[in-house]
Formats: sequence, structure tokens, C-alpha cells
Amino acid sequence: MQIEAILKKYWGYDSFRTLQRDIIESVMSGHDTLGLMPTGGGKSITFQVPGMAFDSGLTIVVTPLISLMKDQVDNLKRRGISAVMLNSGMTIRETRIAWERLCNGRARFLYVSPEKLRNSNFLHELSLLPVRLIVVDEAHCISQWGYDFRPSYLKIAELRKVHPNVPVLALTATATPEVAEDIMTQLAFRKDSKKFKMSFVRDNISYLVRESENKYHDIFHILSRTEGSGIVYVRSRRKTREIAEYLNASGISADYYHAGLSYETKVERQNAWQTGGVRVIVATNAFGMGIDKPDVRIVVHSDFPPSLEEYYQEAGRAGRDGKKSFAVLLASKNDKTSLRRKLKLSFPERDFIKMTYERACNFMHLAIGEGYERLIEFDIDLFCDTFHLLRQQVLASFHLLSQAGYLDYIEETENNSRVMITVDREELYHLDASHEADRTLQCILRQYPGLFSDFVQINEGKISRETGLDQETVYNALLELNRRKILVYVPRRRTPFMFIPTSREESHYLILGKRIYEDRFNVMSKRIEAMIDYAYNDSGCRVNRMLSYFGEESACNCGKCDVCRSSKKSSSANVSKEEMIRKVWKYMQMFPSGITQAILERHFTPDDRLAGDALRFLVNEGFAVEDHAIYRLSEYSTN
Repeated sequence: MQIEAILKKYWGYDSFRTLQRDIIESVMSGHDTLGLMPTGGGKSITFQVPGMAFDSGLTIVVTPLISLMKDQVDNLKRRGISAVMLNSGMTIRETRIAWERLCNGRARFLYVSPEKLRNSNFLHELSLLPVRLIVVDEAHCISQWGYDFRPSYLKIAELRKVHPNVPVLALTATATPEVAEDIMTQLAFRKDSKKFKMSFVRDNISYLVRESENKYHDIFHILSRTEGSGIVYVRSRRKTREIAEYLNASGISADYYHAGLSYETKVERQNAWQTGGVRVIVATNAFGMGIDKPDVRIVVHSDFPPSLEEYYQEAGRAGRDGKKSFAVLLASKNDKTSLRRKLKLSFPERDFIKMTYERACNFMHLAIGEGYERLIEFDIDLFCDTFHLLRQQVLASFHLLSQAGYLDYIEETENNSRVMITVDREELYHLDASHEADRTLQCILRQYPGLFSDFVQINEGKISRETGLDQETVYNALLELNRRKILVYVPRRRTPFMFIPTSREESHYLILGKRIYEDRFNVMSKRIEAMIDYAYNDSGCRVNRMLSYFGEESACNCGKCDVCRSSKKSSSANVSKEEMIRKVWKYMQMFPSGITQAILERHFTPDDRLAGDALRFLVNEGFAVEDHAIYRLSEYSTN
């Protein structure tokens, strides 16, 4: 089937977006490919379409976010495409069923977390599968210069060894030139590799920085003067609730979202926002990955992200439908100091890091030499309370220990409840169970399709509402059905894990060398200073400075950021009509074959209106001629 037909059949689109076709054709021709596609550029299409276009075989997708993995697998299943996932939050039974589907050729896509690739047995099993394409999502995580470097990503190179002739597609939304080169090196790209880069310019978004000493008031002021759906990003859970309550009290419909909420609450609030029931969602950076809402008109940052990469991704969730939108960063006098303080807090003293490692191993009851490739539940709140440690310092220590390869703290492991029926349909007619169990089972059969072939996510609260039974009764009914082997019930679990890639070391033997500590400190320092420069430097177009950071140069200013708008006001007041006519005439001399009015006005962005008037004057007076919307100087003018 042709790729356009696949796109239409499964996704309902008539044509590909910019670069999607180029990337698809590259990987289908067998080339290792790097795709740099900003947020909202349609990354998933570039591997899902070729995955369906291959006559047979499997596409492996390595992705770090379990929640995003679940969303993509669920979305594929809704489109009638077979997909499975393997991650640390799955039960043994779920894992076995997933492997059976893979071995029987009943899945076209396998989503896998990078931690799984550390297991040599797992890699051997993957080597036996007919893999056609390897996809590395969020590929900046493999670069030590990337803003979210993860050592587990380095193991993807082992996957290349077991499938040496399979092309690799690496995708990321944000990468500096240095990071892009490192991605291709770490993934051992072959000589005929291809790189495709979509422009980071988002012409429909106005990037604004606003000085603010009362951010709650300014958030309300901004939202009350704009229309449409919005996101307000903050860096603390407490602020999400406080700002949402403030906005509601001020007459703006809002709710809050952060990683600490229950699965049901997060789904409920996300759906309310996506369907327009709530106008504004106030959230930490836990909100947004995999959220496809095209009509977000405004994104406000009350707190600074620690890098331009993160700011660009979060701000880029505005205006995915191509319509006019705004990204506003609120900057106070204290934000610069706070950001630099965050740098110091992210790098505790080496002795503290070693002490944290020792206590964490004791907390998990690991003796010296134990723990190799073990995955252990880890209650970080209990750990901090037990040893009287600050959570922020502990997380910073875990992050550096992860960089050094001693442990991986996996926080994103929330799994909602799942059920799979294990008996034939005929056996259900002769079921001898309690009244509550029977009502619960009948409700599940009505509400959730696919129960006989795979695990299906369920919501006990919804079942409770449908049956009129309280949630505890529903829970006990599911346990009864599970005991009687009518179904397999996996209750919702929300416990973080610690993965131990190597046996426990004595703390004084831990090596946190220059690459892990000083080099990472310097990299993070540069990112923070770039973020500060973006916010506090008013000497030039903000978009151009952001583009320069990502290795892209622009010939003209954006004309829409607050700096350009300010320049436009002052410039328009100072430039005379006669002066602008001379400027336009000189500029047009550089293009003997002609130029469009749009290009001309973009060059003179602060004075685009005056430039347009000057062009019309030159045409009216015979100094310029127009042919099919192309303008050039006349022979009279050049002579």
C-alpha cells in the first residue's frame, strides 16, 4: 500500500506535513535518519506510517516516558493497529502475553523503555524478532550534552549490534548542533545517513517577555485580555493549586495538574480541558507530553524553565493549528537569582551524594555486591523522612548517580488498573458468582472491548457509578473474579522504582568524575545563562536569539516579539517616508530578478507598513514595475 493511502486509511489525513515524507522515504530506503522536528511537527507519523508500509516485520520504538508510551499504544489500537509495550510497570503475566504476541507476529509495533535494553537476555530475545525499523524517540537523551541525558539510552547501541542492518530513526524536538552530532555518533549512524531539520520558526506564535512583580495578577490580566484555551506553567505543585483557585475566584475557568494527582483525577482534568469544559490548565511540566490540542491560544510561564530547550517545547504547545497564538514569560527581579540557585542545588557536594547512595542501598536492604540489574520499589518520601533529608537534594543526588551508572530512580510508574478475561465466552454463561461480582463483570463486558485478547485499562470509579456499587465493593468483586480465575485483575499501582544496573559498591569507591560533575555543571550553567539572556536581554529579537541557540540563523527579525514590537513603535515614529523610499530602492537593487512584497516587508519588519507604502510609491511613479506579484526596479530607475 502506498504511504499516502496508509496515512489516509489510519489517520484520515490527505497529505503529509513538511519533512514527514522525506523522513519516511529515507528510512524506507534503509538510511539511518535524524529528524529534528519541533513540538507539534508530527513526529509519530514519520515512523508509524513506514511501520505499516513494510510488508511484514516489527518496528521497535524506544521512548523514556511510560505515560507517552501508553498513550501511543492506546492510540494505535484505536486505529486498528496492533502494538504492545514492555516497561518496568508491567506484571509478569502482562509481559508474557506481550512476548507471545510478538513471537506470533501479531504486533507491528513494540514500545520499550531504555532500561529494558540493559538486560542481555532481553536483547537476545529481541535478536530473534523480525525487526524492520528501530526508532529512538526523545533522542537528545542519548547525548551527554542534551538537556535530559539518560545513561540508559547509551544501551540502544547494543540493540544496533543485534540488528546491524536495520535502519535507525532518531527523533527529537530540540537539539543544538552539538547535540545533533552527538546523537548520530552515539547511535553509530552509517556513512549514508540522512539528517532532516525542520525550521524552529513558528510564525504564528508571538513570543513575549513581561516584567512582573505580581505574577498572579498579571496571569489574570493576560488571560482576561486574550481568548481561547490556555496553559499556565509553574515549577511547583503548590502553585498549580493556588493559581487555579485565584483564577476561578477572578472569573476565569481553571483547574490544576501535577504528577502527584491520582490517575483518575489527571485523566478527568485533562479531558475537561481538552473538550473545553475548563479554559485554563495550571500545570507543572508533567503536563503536555503527548497532549494533542491544536487550538491552545496562549501559554504563560509563571516560572522560568532551566533551559531554552524546555521553554521552546512547552511554549510550542500553543498554536498547533497554525493560528495566531501567544507565548508569554513572566520575569521578576528574583527569577535570575532563583535560576542560578537551582544550579547549585542540582549539584550537591560529592560527600553528600555518596552518603545518599549508601543510605538508599541500606533502605533497600542491599548488601555490598548485591543488587545487579534488580528493580526495587522505592518510596522516596519514606526514605527522606527516615533519614531527615530534603527531597530536592536527594533527587539531585539520584540524578548524578544515574549519570554515573550506579542507580536509576524511576518515578513515572503510575499504572491504572487492568483486566483481561481468561475464560471462554461460553463459560461466562454458567458463572456461579456473588451478585456483586456478576454485576461488576457484566458492566466490564459492556464498557470495555477487547477483554478476551489483551489487558484493558479500567476505571473502578466509573464501574462504581455504572453499577451503583461503592468502590470498595467493586474492588472486592474484582478480587473474587480474579481468585476464581475468571479474569486477571491488576489493581492500580503508583510506586516509584529504583533500578540497580550494577552491584552495590562501597560508597568511598564511587567515582563521580569530571565528566559527571564538573562537565555537567558547566553544561547546565550554559543553558541557564542562555535562558537568562533570552529573558533579560532586550538588545535584539528574542526569536532570533532562540534560533541562534538551536543553530539556525534568520535574515530578519520576527516582528512579533515584545522587542520587535517596541522597536517598531519607536522606529515608525522616527523614520520618514522619504527615508524609507530610499531604503526600499537600495534593497531592491540587490534583487534584479525581482522580489515579493512579503519578503520586502519581512526585511523591514519594524517598519513593514512604511516599506509597503514606499513600494507602492515607487510603482506609481514608474521607478518599479510589478509582474504577477513580483516587484523589480524599472529600467528608468536603474538608469
